[in-house]
Amino acid sequence: MTGRAPLRTAAAGTIVVILAALVLAADQFTKYLALQHLPLEQPVHVIGDFLIFFRITNAGAAFSFGENVTWVFTIALAVVALVIIWLVGTRVRSRAWTVILGLLLGGVLGNLTDRLIREPGFGVGHVVDFINTPWMMPATYNVADMFITTMMVGVAILVLIGVRLDGRPRVKTAPADED
Repeated sequence: MTGRAPLRTAAAGTIVVILAALVLAADQFTKYLALQHLPLEQPVHVIGDFLIFFRITNAGAAFSFGENVTWVFTIALAVVALVIIWLVGTRVRSRAWTVILGLLLGGVLGNLTDRLIREPGFGVGHVVDFINTPWMMPATYNVADMFITTMMVGVAILVLIGVRLDGRPRVKTAPADED
């Protein structure tokens, strides 16, 4: 533990808003560039087969799963965003949780924005994906997806090592005395 006091509500909220806004801006800007400069469904080898730009529009979730129920993903993304906002406003005082939830919120808002503003229409818009790394996984993704994935790993790590949302140190309990 660092011995630092937990964050105040306003500080945690401010950090989350700034981080989420930065991720959202980066995501939407890179999607704008992809839409302006990349051909649809034609590979552009940036670094051989290591990094390929391949622009697609994705109605579904990961690996295009659930293409016929796009509205479900819109609702799920909105719920996740609201839960993060609620947690930050009511419980989160940990610096680690604040950073991870801010970056996760930015990723969620990036894909939610696509669902709300892109074709074919409000709530069922297709997400713009354009990054392909075939050596790593057989998927095409975007900046928001990278933050969602990595921050969910971060959430898992914080849970596993026992970092509390409120920023207070864990109380170590002594083993029960045996008679």
